[in-house]
Amino acid sequence: MRDFSWRYFTLTGDLDAFLLYREMNQLTVAETADEGQTDEEDFAAEAGGATGS
Repeated sequence: MRDFSWRYFTLTGDLDAFLLYREMNQLTVAETADEGQTDEEDFAAEAGGATGS
């Protein structure tokens, strides 16, 4: 959907298509950041548990 809205914007100059592209991009970045943070927390918990045994 993100690629479609960008292509549509570049072809037509439609502002709504650009706003949709920007919103989709922000959601993708936020999801990626959330996933990375969870992985780091899991790793820290595992490392802490391994050294405490």
